[in-house]
Amino acid sequence: MSQKNDFVVIKAIEDGVNVIGLTRGSDTRFHHSEKLDKGEVMIAQFTEHTSAIKIRGKAQIQTSIGELESDSRK
Repeated sequence: MSQKNDFVVIKAIEDGVNVIGLTRGSDTRFHHSEKLDKGEVMIAQFTEHTSAIKIRGKAQIQTSIGELESDSRK
């Protein structure tokens, strides 16, 4: 079975942006965490294990359905 996995591009606008992957299934849990500093870019992908991505801190986010900016933690 073929599955299309969407990508998300996250660019930190400030130091200390947290990107947290959340699991799929009956119990949603954190399964991966990264910390980005200003200017760093991360390309994340939704997979059979990742159902959600939480971003904490000021970042520019690009997805297949558009672009948005998260607010600062401060």
